[in-house]
Amino acid sequence: MINITQPGDFPLTETWSYMDAANVALMPMIAAREITEWQTDVALNGGINFNDHVEAKAFDGLRLQGARLFNCNQDDIAGGSSCTELLSSIAWAVMPQKHENVVSTDIVFPSTIYPFTRVSHHTGCEIRLARGHNGYASFTGIVKNIDKNTAVVSISHAEYTGGQLHDLAALAEAAHAHGALLIVDATQSAGAIPIDAPASGADVIIAGSYKWLCGPFGAAVMYLAPRLQSKLEPGFVGFRSHKEMWNLSPDRLEYPDTAKRFESSTMAFGCIKGLEKSIEYLADIGIQRIYEHNIALADRLIEGLGGLDIEVVSPVNSSERTSIVTCRVTGFDPVEIVKNLQERNIVVHKRQEFIRFSPHLYNDETDVDRAITELRSILRR
Repeated sequence: MINITQPGDFPLTETWSYMDAANVALMPMIAAREITEWQTDVALNGGINFNDHVEAKAFDGLRLQGARLFNCNQDDIAGGSSCTELLSSIAWAVMPQKHENVVSTDIVFPSTIYPFTRVSHHTGCEIRLARGHNGYASFTGIVKNIDKNTAVVSISHAEYTGGQLHDLAALAEAAHAHGALLIVDATQSAGAIPIDAPASGADVIIAGSYKWLCGPFGAAVMYLAPRLQSKLEPGFVGFRSHKEMWNLSPDRLEYPDTAKRFESSTMAFGCIKGLEKSIEYLADIGIQRIYEHNIALADRLIEGLGGLDIEVVSPVNSSERTSIVTCRVTGFDPVEIVKNLQERNIVVHKRQEFIRFSPHLYNDETDVDRAITELRSILRR
């Protein structure tokens, strides 16, 4: 397998086998430098260079790269401080009412449903969670919870525990058949799996920066379907929410007719610049190429784990799989295994009773083979 990154892009990989992108991914140095240079300039020069004109255009680069990431128009893209912040603003914008319900799963990462849970405390809407097992929830189980009173289906594109990949087009069809919106947390997929947002049928797709997008903490990117851009009133608003942000009159609030209306206020703009650069880095390599690279590593990993008689609970040999490979090592404490691997410069993660591997573009076969060899040694000991 050809290495698809350049030497020096991810320095840690020269000595460590880091397979933990589903927790915190490594950041390409070009993105790290972008953040540092921005912050240093503000520290040294204040608002001389980061003036009103530059601040007004702070998200323009992210919109350009976000459009590449989601295969959409720049007007469909907004930036924010986190996936949770943007999703919360969307949840209050939609605000399902007492007679309505929101559908998700009981294996979803909590931040994907908590914003709607908070809304339910205010409006009395019902939260419906399809049952899952071992980090897996069936399409049928989700869809049977959708009915004429469903306002929103809020789902993770890829589940964080086992890496199950949901069929967005099929979920969108099921949601739209009942007049519901499909709102997607793509934090565990964007950057590692190609996402054609318009073709998916999803109404909203939001991704945090610091996992598969290889960006910093403190930034996120959102796709908002064109038909909603002039209809939804953001739950969070600030001076940037007005269509002419430097027209600082408090007696009116007129939103832009684009996704930009969800960009509310001042934030750590250097993080946005870092996310912009990391998406550009990934897009230049090609998300499809990254996906194929990662799946090949996952294949090799699954084969190696099978040779150790370890149970893989992630979906395999199906369209639902990702490069997240989660396994159960019966009779062993996963905390101790993760700790022992890290002592050998191999980084994986514990989730619930499982061990989760999540290789990304900066990994290669050597990392996988090293992990299998050391895991074999740990189990024998």
